[in-house]
Amino acid sequence: MGAVVIGMDPHKRSATIEVMTGNESIVGGGRFATDAEGYRAMLNYAKQFPERTWAIEGCNGIGRHLAMRLLADGEQVVDVPPKLSARARVFATGQGRKTDATDAHSVALVGTRMAGLRPVVNDKQLTVLRVLADRRRALGEEHNRLIARLHHLLLELIPGGAKLHLSHMQARALLAKVRPRDAAGKAIRRVASELIGDLERNHERTKAADKELKQLLAETGTTLMQLRGIGPYNAARLLVEVGDVTRFPSKAHFASWTGTAPIDASSGDHVRHRLSRAGNRQINHVLHIMAVVQLRNQTEGRAYFDRKKNTGKTSMEAMRCLKRRLSDIVYRQLLTDMLTPAGTGPGGHSGTALTSSVADSHPDIDSSDKPLPGPVTTKPRTASLAAS
Repeated sequence: MGAVVIGMDPHKRSATIEVMTGNESIVGGGRFATDAEGYRAMLNYAKQFPERTWAIEGCNGIGRHLAMRLLADGEQVVDVPPKLSARARVFATGQGRKTDATDAHSVALVGTRMAGLRPVVNDKQLTVLRVLADRRRALGEEHNRLIARLHHLLLELIPGGAKLHLSHMQARALLAKVRPRDAAGKAIRRVASELIGDLERNHERTKAADKELKQLLAETGTTLMQLRGIGPYNAARLLVEVGDVTRFPSKAHFASWTGTAPIDASSGDHVRHRLSRAGNRQINHVLHIMAVVQLRNQTEGRAYFDRKKNTGKTSMEAMRCLKRRLSDIVYRQLLTDMLTPAGTGPGGHSGTALTSSVADSHPDIDSSDKPLPGPVTTKPRTASLAAS
């Protein structure tokens, strides 16, 4: 029968698969439970197709638990981005109806037609990084929730409320000066005191999470944290989301993936580019935080931002240009970390200036004005890159 692609629409307790040949003929399929018995039944069913590749939707999300189990059993698995399978579903059926069967069919179509899908690997170190980074993100979100509730209560106890950026120690000092006499005021003060306690415990857990992330990042040998504006969480998030940076043929494709490459919106003689809302929004947020940190200090990023404003760009347009340039620097840093043994990198590389040729082989060409990249041209990798 030859090689087949098994497209899978994964869920928590079930998985729907469809088996497709290279000429897009459907030769099998079914729905299986994801418990131990159902998984064994699915794997036994697939063994009738010796040359098989599993294409699973969302291997960084709901499909991860099945992808890891298949990898542990020696299966070959590729990741199908949900957006790509959604487009295939619309084009294949002519409408947007969404069932498990049509989802599995669209995933199989993508796996059959598309070259260059990212192979899923069971990297234990990245798995630990992902778990810790998700935990750190949850602690940050919990901090914001607690602070918002605390501000709401302090506004009822203190005229005008408290200042915007408030630590648990400052909040405790403010609350110590408030002595309400009525029952409602006493209840509000008691709840506010409990929130401050929760905030303090969250702060301690956040410090411990950052320390653990730093230790793990040091073991990976990454130098991302040497870039201004990249902390432990952002460095971990970059490593987890990017994976193998060589899957991006150029810095322009990387910028398209991060959502920092502007979209060409020119018409006639009017040349303009508009904001891209596509790409990986988590990494786009990492680059935004990096840009904000650089703008708050006298850095090359601040100087670059000011130069863009002096050319007539608005603050938002200058920020987009800065994020595009920072995307190039992060891409270059990731490549350098992969190709250079730890501790032997070129001196001063981590402080790459924004005026260097990182944007292009010709510094006068501004990468932030370039639109999305064109189609990928397949080129053989060098021996050293393939070996790495």
